[in-house]
Amino acid sequence: MELQKFYYDNKIVSKFIIATLFWGIIGMTVGLLLAFMFLFPNLTDGISWLSFGRLRPLHTNAVIFAFVGNAIFAGVYYSTQRLLKARMWKDWLSSLNFWGWQAIIVGAAITLPLGYTTSKEYAELEWPFDIAIALIWVAFGANLIGTILKRRQRHLYVAIWFYLATFVTVAVLHIVNSMELPVSALKSYSAYAGVQDALVQWWYGHNAVAFFLTTPFLGLMYYFVPKAANRPVYSYRLSIVHFWSLIFIYIWAGPHHLLYSALPDWAQNLGVAFSIMLLAPSWGGMINGLLTLRGAWDKVRTDPTLKFMVVAITGYGMATFEGPLLSLKNVNAIAHFSDWIIAHVHVGALAWNGFFTFGMIYWMAPKLFKTKLWSTGLANVHFWIGTLGIILYALPLYVAGFVQASMWKQFNPDGTLTYGNFLETVTQIMPMYWMRAIGGTLFITGALIGVYNIIMTARSGSKVTDELAEAAPLQKVTQKRTNKEAYHTWLERRPVKLTIFATIAILIGGMVQIIPSLIVDDYIPVISSVKPYSPLELEGRDIYIREGCVGCHSQMVRPFRSEVERYGEYSKAGEYVYDHPFLWGSKRTGPDLMRIGGKYSDNWHLNHFYDPQSTSSGSIMPSYKWLIKNALDKDLTETKMEAMVTLGVPYTEEEIARAQEWMDEQGTQIEKNLYSDPDFAKTYEADKQYAKENGEAFIEMRNREVVAVIAYLQRLGTDIKIKNAGDTALK
Repeated sequence: MELQKFYYDNKIVSKFIIATLFWGIIGMTVGLLLAFMFLFPNLTDGISWLSFGRLRPLHTNAVIFAFVGNAIFAGVYYSTQRLLKARMWKDWLSSLNFWGWQAIIVGAAITLPLGYTTSKEYAELEWPFDIAIALIWVAFGANLIGTILKRRQRHLYVAIWFYLATFVTVAVLHIVNSMELPVSALKSYSAYAGVQDALVQWWYGHNAVAFFLTTPFLGLMYYFVPKAANRPVYSYRLSIVHFWSLIFIYIWAGPHHLLYSALPDWAQNLGVAFSIMLLAPSWGGMINGLLTLRGAWDKVRTDPTLKFMVVAITGYGMATFEGPLLSLKNVNAIAHFSDWIIAHVHVGALAWNGFFTFGMIYWMAPKLFKTKLWSTGLANVHFWIGTLGIILYALPLYVAGFVQASMWKQFNPDGTLTYGNFLETVTQIMPMYWMRAIGGTLFITGALIGVYNIIMTARSGSKVTDELAEAAPLQKVTQKRTNKEAYHTWLERRPVKLTIFATIAILIGGMVQIIPSLIVDDYIPVISSVKPYSPLELEGRDIYIREGCVGCHSQMVRPFRSEVERYGEYSKAGEYVYDHPFLWGSKRTGPDLMRIGGKYSDNWHLNHFYDPQSTSSGSIMPSYKWLIKNALDKDLTETKMEAMVTLGVPYTEEEIARAQEWMDEQGTQIEKNLYSDPDFAKTYEADKQYAKENGEAFIEMRNREVVAVIAYLQRLGTDIKIKNAGDTALK
């Protein structure tokens, strides 16, 4: 049979590798800056776009979608062409995928620090970007499927199964979670509210980790580990069980992020059950990856590429053991909202995703440039510095998590909280934050060494943009399954059917969890005293979202004695029916704010925003001076209320018509409350006089952003009668 000559497209792989390394360093640098902001809260004092709350989503998006995302595309484009013996279907689709993805990343890097965010974990980008992501993702999927259909290799290797499942599932997750109602070019409200929004978000959030940070990397593992070790994959049968069980079970596990919350118990328990089951396929994949190296351990000792991959797979095993462990309710009661979760996330991100990315690039770069790795010694230095960095990052945060949980829950013999002031728990873990910053510094140092090594490798070789290859054309055979052909072997040459089956597998769990929350009327019990936010409170809530306050403060009091004593009555599902989006939070760097309304005076809140350490000695909260200076933008208030009406919030036409008057009344009352502080009154009058003498416009306090935020905070938790809680001094 005559062989056909064709060319692999290496230039698209090179572009994605360059983008991976570039954005990786940026994302890690922002993360390191955030780590030092725990130690020096006012490191970027007065610069709103460099505040912790705005930079945190930039860090997570840069690492997940810029660093890891570009690595996925690099590995998929390299391996797919060679597994299918075909050039990517359309070069222009490859270019659209690359440049479109980079444009989205640049847009995120601009808008997130400016405060344009939905506040949803891993889905912070606003609605225009959601549309762009969907379009670029479809371009990637079309290119992948088109290449599969023109392949010269009959059977689809296991890596391709994982790539297909990734494409389909991420598309479904992104579209469902991104249902939102735009109110301006860069502002929208989630179509879901409260409990429904939380369920959909963590169905997405958990499975973004599953199908963006895990399944594509498992596909890459099945290709690059055998290649690097020059050994066949350990077990074909195990790979089949691994694939189908993983994609079916993973999609059910999202509710384990919402244990002891206002989510109905049946949904929580469903998430727990499937999370425990998830251990089996996850470890099946880890075992398949590590046992592929049987007989190649001598090579592991000398080859830095395999060292990175071994630690990466081990990190995957640790993270996927810890995930089911954290889904147990008694363990979750300790770990949730604490730094344990941060350690858990970074074991996956730094070891599994980070180390596998570097190992993969170390393997690909010499082949793309027809040379040897420039320095094996530097690669080994990178490996050991990076490994030490991971250890020094994660272990202290595990300790911090246990310290936090222990201190939060301790009681005196008389029944009072031993550590009633939240700040006492913060000061105790500062040494762990120092160690975390040192670990992060080591990891990024190793990454910089790796980038230098790759650059020198490229310079020492010769770039081959179109690599010549040859293979026999695919011969047409009957699509029917033969008597001797195993069912899955037959399925592997039927890509459309395989994709359909994978889609069905991932849709079942999502539909079972989400549909009841949307169609069952009594899913969320009604509380008649819960009313919509006033226009000023609504504007304050939007500013709270803009500043990323949800990154440090939760709004979910769990039904534990310690939390009820500290914060007040535990949270009810019916309290969140008008919250678009929900703001339950994931971590308590500061105390829960669900019942903060009325606990402190308006003056206290003003001083707390201006200088947190003046109201809470030892606080690690940065100042928000710009809130006190900035004028409140009221131009879209009526539009926002009308959007809320569309989403089911019962504002009347009269309330919308008098929104400006209503805001002025509530703002004036807060202004009067602030005037009761002699120091404020003196400073405020001096500012007014200064503006008058210099011919500058003076913004009345009732028209400033801080008043709207105070209005929102004073409203929180006041719709129902609550038990008085102890001291909840802010961080």
